[in-house]
Amino acid sequence: MAGDETRLQPDEALREAQKAKKGRHRIYLGYAAGVGKTYAMLREGNRLLQQGQRVVIGVLEHHGRQETLDQVGDLPIIPKKRIPYKGVILEEMDLDAILALHPDWVLVDELAHTNVPGSRNTYRYQDVQELLEAGINVMSTVNIQHVESLNDIISRITDVEVRETFPDWVLDQADEIILVDIPPEVLEERLRQGKVYDPQRAQRALKNFFRKGNLLALRELTLRKVAQEMDDLLGDYRKDEQIEETWATSDRILVAITPQESSRALIRAGWRVAQRLKGDLYVVHVRQRPLTEEEEGTLDRLMDWARKLGATVRQVEHRDLVEGLLQVVEEEEITQLVIGASRPSRWQEILYGSPITRILRKHPQLDLLVVSDRTRD
Repeated sequence: MAGDETRLQPDEALREAQKAKKGRHRIYLGYAAGVGKTYAMLREGNRLLQQGQRVVIGVLEHHGRQETLDQVGDLPIIPKKRIPYKGVILEEMDLDAILALHPDWVLVDELAHTNVPGSRNTYRYQDVQELLEAGINVMSTVNIQHVESLNDIISRITDVEVRETFPDWVLDQADEIILVDIPPEVLEERLRQGKVYDPQRAQRALKNFFRKGNLLALRELTLRKVAQEMDDLLGDYRKDEQIEETWATSDRILVAITPQESSRALIRAGWRVAQRLKGDLYVVHVRQRPLTEEEEGTLDRLMDWARKLGATVRQVEHRDLVEGLLQVVEEEEITQLVIGASRPSRWQEILYGSPITRILRKHPQLDLLVVSDRTRD
């Protein structure tokens, strides 16, 4: 399984050139153990190896799963570093050996792992950061329950406290996130067949962490997290390429309200659109002047009600209503705007143009729903 490591040694000039460029980080993300993250990573490692790239396994946590071991193939495995701790010898990924070898790719299992005390870094994700800074590409694996920001949510869902976590920025800074996903029913069957844990442990797992409801919730959190990361990547791309047009990869409905009870009908209209399109609902008030005490109270009630409907609420201060709305449209990548009908004065139309004309002139791809006063009664 280990292969011949001497053939992987690069010459010094190539090694220095590689170090000058930061490595790429590809994360295989799943919602639970056994979905196939390590399996997928090993298959990709072998594919790259067959293409002539220099690929090694930095650390493999196979847990005795034969399907996983069968995927090692010709990939060389870097022997682990032995570290004495409290009278026993424990093993960790040999970071220095990998840095000295400087392969094209290194495979690192279980990204959220806590290293043995006495290691150079406390956490494995910190080892990965060193590898990336040295210009080595890394493939790693991790489950959603180890993401720090989701830790308390997952603890409430599963009644299990996950002690090993890693900060969200590790995901945010990854160059690629590969979702490894199988239906919960398939994972449950894999457990019963002993492909994830031994039979006794598998039975306990099915009654606890791997309950059907837990798996469904964890899977949904994983899908949402990946969607969020992809949305951020798309936003960064549009910014880098100076693309101002909104790309409607998902529907985002913005309702513009005033501090009047009639705005409640606007929010209802926006909510219905969001439900029909399975989109996200946003509610905004553009504050053009100081509000009276009564208006402040009305606005607070409307915003609280919108939050209960699941909307994201915002307030923007801007002397120009249209510019304030367009600010939110661009920041939140809105695809549909819901506004109430109003009749601007003739002088306003001459000087500025109608609000609808101004909005569509700036964002012609934006869908606009104008709710009449009669509808709002």
